[in-house]
Amino acid sequence: MSRGFSLIELLLAMAMAAILLLIAYPGWGALRDRIAVNRAVDLLVAAHARARLIAASEQRASLLALTADSLVLRVPESEADTVERWRAPGPLQDGVSVTGMPKLVRFAPSGATLGAANATYELSRGVARRQVVVSRYGRIRVN
Repeated sequence: MSRGFSLIELLLAMAMAAILLLIAYPGWGALRDRIAVNRAVDLLVAAHARARLIAASEQRASLLALTADSLVLRVPESEADTVERWRAPGPLQDGVSVTGMPKLVRFAPSGATLGAANATYELSRGVARRQVVVSRYGRIRVN
């Protein structure tokens, strides 16, 4: 008596695995889209929080440059020079498209934003969509 599987049994197992994969694949793509959009939202919220915290804790202005490619926080050292304090990849790295960028947000030494700092960012990839609304006072709402 031999041990193992026959060719028919192996083909049947492979066919069932292929059918299960075809059923699960569309849901897998939507899940990947949601994960990428949520990651981009988290980075955007963290960038605003970090810029506000640095401005308030160091009692000096900070500049947050938001583009689709990168999120960069700079702190002015003198009238003509700024130092990069933090950098993260932008939403485009994960294939997430965003409206409302590029944007330069200035934070006062108190941590409040200066100028027209209200912003609405629409982030999307595939079927996943999220909206981030930032008020002038630094309040962030994610829809």
